[in-house]
Amino acid sequence: MGDHGYSGNLPPGFVFSPTDEELVLHFLHRKASLLPSNPSIIPDLSLYPHDPWQLEGKALSSGNQWYYFSQVMEKKVTENGFWKPLDIEEPIFCNAGKKVGLKKYFVYCNGAEGVETNWMMKEYHLCSSKSSGTSCKKKKKSDCHQWILCRVYEREGSCIQNVGNSTDDDDGTELSCLDEMFLSMDDDLDDISFPN
Repeated sequence: MGDHGYSGNLPPGFVFSPTDEELVLHFLHRKASLLPSNPSIIPDLSLYPHDPWQLEGKALSSGNQWYYFSQVMEKKVTENGFWKPLDIEEPIFCNAGKKVGLKKYFVYCNGAEGVETNWMMKEYHLCSSKSSGTSCKKKKKSDCHQWILCRVYEREGSCIQNVGNSTDDDDGTELSCLDEMFLSMDDDLDDISFPN
């Protein structure tokens, strides 16, 4: 995988690296409001959920991330597994401090037994027009909020890392996979000589 897939209408050398705010305001809001997006680079894959490895060549590829529009679906069952919600929702604010969207997290699970993988998805949703200040003029509310923008990526390493809030009883700090590996080693610091 990588940069060999669908790159939209991006000229060579350009990298798609938007902030959450930009994804919601400049792409998702325009899609949901049926406004033109120039350039139109994020494809619509709204027919059914895709396995993450099927996105190459279909979704906008930028490094190890894939972007696409979809319609809101209750169940995200794919050919080989399903996207499991992580019950984490984060608000997205614009520079003026106004809430403009919501980000939800999912992990991809293989097979009917639901073995978690390193594949993650962030779903971007628009806020209701009352709370965000955005409107879907002359459209039903359901039309405006039926669209989502998805960002799919594969986490590094094989450790399952917490996303969003930590549920540990410690001071709230998270260890990376590398930190966990070093802490699990049986080295005794007294046996190590440090330079003066």
